[in-house]
Amino acid sequence: MNFERSAGVLLHPTSLPGKYGIGDIGEDAYKFVDFLHDAGQTLWQVFPLGPTGYGNSPYQCVSAFAGNPLLISPDKLKEEGFLSKNELDDLPIENSSRVDFGNAINYKMSLLKKAFNNFQNDSNGLDMEIKLFCENHKEWIDDFALFMACKEAHGGAVWSEWDKGLVHRDKKSLKKWSDKLSDEIIFQKFVQFIFFRQWKSLQIYANKKGIKIIGDMPIFIAYDSSDLWANKNEFTVDDGGKLTFVAGVPPDYFSATGQLWGNPLYKWEVMEKNNFLWWRKRFSSLLELVDIIRIDHFRGFAAYWKIPGDAKTAEPGKWIKAPGEKLFNSLKNHLGDLPILAEDLGVITPDVEALRDQFGFPGMKVLQFAFGEDMEKKFLPHNYMPNCVVYTGTHDNDTTKGFFDKEKEKKNDGDIFEHAQKYLNYFGDDLVSELIRTAYASVANFVIIPMQDILNLGTEARMNFPSTLGGNWSWRFTWDQVDKNLHKHLHGLANLYERPPKKKDTEEK
Repeated sequence: MNFERSAGVLLHPTSLPGKYGIGDIGEDAYKFVDFLHDAGQTLWQVFPLGPTGYGNSPYQCVSAFAGNPLLISPDKLKEEGFLSKNELDDLPIENSSRVDFGNAINYKMSLLKKAFNNFQNDSNGLDMEIKLFCENHKEWIDDFALFMACKEAHGGAVWSEWDKGLVHRDKKSLKKWSDKLSDEIIFQKFVQFIFFRQWKSLQIYANKKGIKIIGDMPIFIAYDSSDLWANKNEFTVDDGGKLTFVAGVPPDYFSATGQLWGNPLYKWEVMEKNNFLWWRKRFSSLLELVDIIRIDHFRGFAAYWKIPGDAKTAEPGKWIKAPGEKLFNSLKNHLGDLPILAEDLGVITPDVEALRDQFGFPGMKVLQFAFGEDMEKKFLPHNYMPNCVVYTGTHDNDTTKGFFDKEKEKKNDGDIFEHAQKYLNYFGDDLVSELIRTAYASVANFVIIPMQDILNLGTEARMNFPSTLGGNWSWRFTWDQVDKNLHKHLHGLANLYERPPKKKDTEEK
């Protein structure tokens, strides 16, 4: 698929401002879309939108299909008649620049319970709409709702520690627990209906403003997920929940023992038998919510590091060829040309590049990786091909200001900071802005800048420290940080480097 020159911003909805402890898809999300439009942006990239599990990582969701209840807007629930003004008046959460997930989860879920109780008393005529929604999403929502209800009933325990009948999905046990937890199951379906309803409204608003949403698809699913529990035959796990093989990466310069991720792997030989039906459902489902899909860890579709399930490190693993070509041919045959971006960072071998290029998927360029003695030359802008996406940094990096502030302090011969100055021919005090301008000026069809870099924030605004727990995914911006002329500056860059919004005015008259 061919992509036109465009510019956009990377910002997950949880990072939006708002008074309920965590960013959501209410008023501030629409205000952010207006900002993007005024700034000449046509792309908004987000992280995975699914419900998060332990650690609050959007890349470890309890479902590859469901939406995150924490993103639901209480104000929208009030507008829809599911919450009263009085129920929103008492705010136990301090409105801060960081998410306190513990408090936010407790408060948001209590509001959703109140909304559900109000719905049961007065459905506002939505009974049939919810029924139709569940029918249209039957391939995943029944299993998901039962999974979440059972997880709640078992005190949040991992599914492999539940009642044995549930672990093995014995029909009698499934029926017994479905009857026992019927109210909670209906609640879970109600929440998903509300999420999809609110998100779709936001997506339509963004599209009318000429803005496409880029969604993220992690290649692997989480162990503690409804996807694994309901489809064990397609993953490397036995019927009792014991992992036979897991995902990771081999030892390298950064880690002598490699990285043991622990995610289940796919039984590709099983998936091939039904022409990758599970994957077709997954892509179709995500494309209900987003306009473009970025595949995380794309290299896993060419080959993956297969580690025994009982291994203590990633060292005993081995490379196994994946049927990426067969998968993407199947997707193309059934769903047509899909708007896909490939995260191809790290050690990328020729077979990964060949798979990416065979289907015309744009790869990623990260400017933070472009400078210094150990630079990767492919990230220097003069080496770009148009069919790529350029970022200043990603959610797993320090902010660009934080990154260069640290490099500036090192002052090594031929260091990263000095190389960046010389390459950019810029020796002033605002290297971040110059790097953003360079990204815009490049031949890359897409330029995506993290909101932290647009605001020129330091390490305090970093989103994630990989392989660590606690404190991640919690950064939020405030409207006070957005200069009143920032949209004009970005709009000027978009026009200067021919990345403007669509000429046709798609706003509602």
